[in-house]
Amino acid sequence: MKTKLILTVISLATLLVFSTSATAQTNDPFIVVLDAGHGGKDPGNLGNGYREKDIALKVVLEVGKQLEQIPNVKVVYTRKKDVFIDLFVRGKIANKAKADLFVSVHCDSHTSQAYGAGTFVLGLHRNKTNFELAKKENSVIFLEDDYKTNYEGFDPNAPEDAISIILGLEEYLDQSIYLASLIQNNFIKIKRKDRNVKQAGFIVLHQTVMPSVLVELGFLTNNKEGKYLNSKKGQQDMANSITAAIVKYKASVTVNSVEDARAVETPTTTMPEAVYEGVEFKVQIAASSRKLMPKPYNFKGLETITRHSEGNLYKYFYGSTSNYNTAKLLEEDAKAKGYSSCFIVAFKNGKKQALDEVLKSDSN
Repeated sequence: MKTKLILTVISLATLLVFSTSATAQTNDPFIVVLDAGHGGKDPGNLGNGYREKDIALKVVLEVGKQLEQIPNVKVVYTRKKDVFIDLFVRGKIANKAKADLFVSVHCDSHTSQAYGAGTFVLGLHRNKTNFELAKKENSVIFLEDDYKTNYEGFDPNAPEDAISIILGLEEYLDQSIYLASLIQNNFIKIKRKDRNVKQAGFIVLHQTVMPSVLVELGFLTNNKEGKYLNSKKGQQDMANSITAAIVKYKASVTVNSVEDARAVETPTTTMPEAVYEGVEFKVQIAASSRKLMPKPYNFKGLETITRHSEGNLYKYFYGSTSNYNTAKLLEEDAKAKGYSSCFIVAFKNGKKQALDEVLKSDSN
């Protein structure tokens, strides 16, 4: 069955409350790592004689140029010229920068006249097409020196190896899907065929420890689309779409975090009761394509875990309270256990609500 991460089943209201409190409260820059796929001895695909590595780099440089004009945004590039960078090094660059986002840009190819733009997040391939695409991108490691050591014997041609790199690495899945959805929505606005947000086991995403996406701008092998992507207009259009998505993502997570921080400025010992009748606050600690038993041994000893199914994902929550101040303490507890990207989610009558809207209402 063709799998799509249908984003209508993932409430944008919920996704707008990701925890980025460190950036929001300390005024640290919002760091975006831009990764132009391939480069140097690795040209990427050569559909219709165009070079993926060149197109990806031009789009990335344009995105970076635009982002650098935005206050409090820092851009880091894995490459700014035509050089070959190992996949694991790209991840190291992002991790060393302590990036808030990682965006890798590529172009697709096919034996047919397939066309359209798609965005991927790290996950299990749900069909053969996604696996073949990931295998093609991951095969770059064979051009690297000592790849068997760098990737601990990983074989991109083996489905079981592709699965193994995913397990336990889905902490930022929600955030990644949200960014990917924003990018895809912008592609739709400029009349690009929507190939949806999907999951696949890309090594370059596996190497990072922050919300990460891989963008396939389109198919160079398609006569019309290849020409478009090789043009200045096409590259400008795609860059504009990616930039706008990153800006919207940054605005949503930063604004909500600031409001969240203001809500708890008063020391815990003197905070007045913040009980919201009919509202249930929980702390989302994980989202995964795997169905886990909500037991402490699966969640670093945390108890009172609940599991909710949303589309293709299982979301896991810690605690339950109608007191927002108590929810903040639960969030701190979860972070102390290692769930650094956890965040508070509000429910009313069993349905998720936008946290900022709930907090604007009068507590009792």
